Amino acid sequence: MIYKKREKPYKLLILDYLKNRIKFSQENWNEYQNQVKGYQDGECFFDTLTVTLSNDCLVLNDLPLAIGSTDFQIDALIITAQEILLYEVKNYGGEYTYNDGFLVSIPS
Repeated sequence: MIYKKREKPYKLLILDYLKNRIKFSQENWNEYQNQVKGYQDGECFFDTLTVTLSNDCLVLNDLPLAIGSTDFQIDALIITAQEILLYEVKNYGGEYTYNDGFLVSIPS
């Protein structure tokens, strides 16, 4: 059960508003594209997977937390009767393998 729905990130909202009002530098345009890709192709896609969960669980998306003066966010926290699962969603292009605790890019 989705308890907290995902919202579009504040930074992406601002960039969406600005993209039609000013000319982005190449660096700003790349940042905008990365934000869109991470949100739509990463986090929103992950949400399509969690919405189909059939067991009793709570899904908390975009959970904001703070420790001292450091603010951070958990992309998805799934709470079941047996465990708590924490997910940090990344959306990298290309092919990767997981070796010794690291993601390693496979050259094409």
